[in-house]
Amino acid sequence: MTTPSSTASIILNLGEFIDALAALRRGRVIVVMDAETRDCVLDGARLMSAFRPLHDYGLIAEYDNPAGFEGLRYYRMTGIGKQFADNALAVWQARAWHERLAMRLRC
Repeated sequence: MTTPSSTASIILNLGEFIDALAALRRGRVIVVMDAETRDCVLDGARLMSAFRPLHDYGLIAEYDNPAGFEGLRYYRMTGIGKQFADNALAVWQARAWHERLAMRLRC
């Protein structure tokens, strides 16, 4: 597991981060096309900023995907990530719809 450092990532786009947690919790995987630029997709959508905090906080981990394409890297949610996602998604859903909308529009 990766431990956050003193320069740990911050969550730049809360809406994207929550959507990523939900998709990963449903069993989806992140596909990284370019490890250097971290150009990646999750469930058909490009991740702009969520990959780094997910990775840096140990919520996802790379795994070997023999059925995958050569040169691509695959990440799925860790056990700690599942626990975190369950809590974060419950807190998110407990917020009023207009608060969730305001947070999404702010980012």
